[in-house]
Amino acid sequence: MPLTHFFIVYLIGTLIVFLPSFGFAKLFEKAGVPAWKAYVPFYNTWVMQDLAQRPKHWVFWQFIPVVGWFISPGIFIEFAKLFGKFGLGHHTAASLTASVYFPYLAIKENPKYIGPEAVKKHKKKAWREWVDAAIFAIVAATLIRTFVFEAYTIPSGSMEKTLLIKDFLFVSKLSYGPRIPNTPLSVPFVHNYLPGSTRKSYSEAIKIPYTRWFGTSPKRGDVVVFNFPSGDTVINKDDYQSKHPYYQLCRELGNGDVDKGRQIILNDPEQYPLAVHPVDKTDNYIKRCVAVAGDTVQIINSDVYLNGEKQKLPPYSQLDYDVTTTQPLDGDFAKSEFDIDIFNPQESMAMNNNRYRLLLTAKSEEKMKASPLIKSIQPIVDTLPAYNAAFEDYVYNNKWTVDNYGKIWVPKKGSAIILNDSTYSIYQRVIRVYEKNDLVVKGGKYFINGKETTSYTFKMDYYWMMGDNRHQSQDSRFWGFVPEDRIVGKAWMIWFSYDGSPRWKRFFNIVK
Repeated sequence: MPLTHFFIVYLIGTLIVFLPSFGFAKLFEKAGVPAWKAYVPFYNTWVMQDLAQRPKHWVFWQFIPVVGWFISPGIFIEFAKLFGKFGLGHHTAASLTASVYFPYLAIKENPKYIGPEAVKKHKKKAWREWVDAAIFAIVAATLIRTFVFEAYTIPSGSMEKTLLIKDFLFVSKLSYGPRIPNTPLSVPFVHNYLPGSTRKSYSEAIKIPYTRWFGTSPKRGDVVVFNFPSGDTVINKDDYQSKHPYYQLCRELGNGDVDKGRQIILNDPEQYPLAVHPVDKTDNYIKRCVAVAGDTVQIINSDVYLNGEKQKLPPYSQLDYDVTTTQPLDGDFAKSEFDIDIFNPQESMAMNNNRYRLLLTAKSEEKMKASPLIKSIQPIVDTLPAYNAAFEDYVYNNKWTVDNYGKIWVPKKGSAIILNDSTYSIYQRVIRVYEKNDLVVKGGKYFINGKETTSYTFKMDYYWMMGDNRHQSQDSRFWGFVPEDRIVGKAWMIWFSYDGSPRWKRFFNIVK
C-alpha cells in the first residue's frame, strides 16, 4: 500500500474526529474538561471515552485503516448520551453528520451534562434494541464483505464445467489484498442498482482513489472475480448492460465506426439510456487468469502460448471438437464414460459417417483419445466473419479470431512501449481510460497530457482473463486487458449449488 494511500486514509480518519471539534469544545467545558482538548484529534475521543466510562481501547481501534471510520461514530454516540440525547434521530445525526450536529447541539440546544451514571440508568425501548442490533449487524457484515470475503453467484456458462450456472461462491478479498471502495456511500449489500429498478444504489459525493492494502498479484491459473473493464458505460436496460456492451453496440450501429455509433446512441436517449459507473460499481465478471503483467500471449489453433511456451488447458475447460467414431454414440454411454452431454445425437451426427461436434473438457478429450471407439478427434477452429463488432477494432484489423489470436503483450507497471499505429490501436484505451491520460494523435505524432512523446510507461499491472468454456466466453480476446484496480478477489469455495434441486456433490468444493 503506497504511502500516499496511507496518508489519504488517515487524513479522512483525522478529519472525522477533528471537524466536530468546534462543538466538542463547548460540550467539554460543560463536562468540566478544558476546551483545548477537543481540538486534538484522537485525544478528544480518548477524553470522550473517559467521560462516558467506556473502554478506552476503542480509541486505538480508530487507527485501523477505514475500520476506524466506523469506530469514531460509535464514540460520538456515547458522548451525545452524556448530554441526555438518547433518540434515534440524535444518534443518527451524531454518527453521520457529526461536524454539523455537535456545533448545533452545543450552541442551539445548549444541553445539560448528565454524566455516565444517568446514562447507565436509561433503558432503551425494545424496538431500539432491535434497531441498534440491526445497525451493528449491517456494519459488521459490510466490513466482512469489503475486507474478508463476498458471496457471488455464477450467472452464465462462460466458466463451465469448472463453475456451473447457479453455483454460489465465496470470493476471497484477502487473496490479493482488500480493495477500499471508490464509492463508500452506497446502499449495503447492493452492487450498482437498487433492487427492481434502474436507479443507482450509490452516491459519488465522496470518491476515494484506488487503494489496496497488502496487495499481491493474481497468479496464472487463478479463477478471478473482477469489475468488467468495458462496463464503465452501459445501456441501462436489461437486454444490454454488460451482456451487450456499450462499446460493442457503438461499433455495431456505426458499422465499425465507433464515433458514428456513439452519436446514434447519444441522439436517442429514450432507446439507449446511458449509465456511467465508477470502477468498483461496474458489473462483476469471473474468468481464469491466463496471463499476468509482462507476459506475451498467443493463441494458435485453440492452444494458448505464453512467452512462446504452450500451456495446458485447465482440466474442466471446454472446447468444441470434431469427433468421428467407429459406431454411433449412445447418450448414456457418452455421459458415463466420457462425461459429455449429447442431447440430440441425430443433430450432432453427420450423415452416415458417425461424425459429431462435441463440447469436451480436457479430461474428456484425453479419455476419448485412449478409447478404441474413437476414430479421430480434432479441435474445431473458429474463423472470423467479414466483420464482427463483438471484438475491439485491433482484433479485426489484425484478422485475429478467438482460436488464432496475437501475439499481444500484457502491460506491466514501470514498463514502456513505443507508440506507433500498431501499439496505439491496442493500448490507447489503457492509456486514455484506465490510466486517465489525455491522448491525442495529430499529424502522425502522439501527445499525452499536451506533451509530444514517442513512448508511454504504464502505471499499473494488467492481466489477461479467459473463460474455461472457451467458445462461449466473452473475455479478454474481445475487450482486452484487466487493470489491477478492477481486481475484486479470488474465487475460493462453492458453498451451495442449485439446478432445480441441490447439486450436493458441488457443496464446499474448493475452486481450482
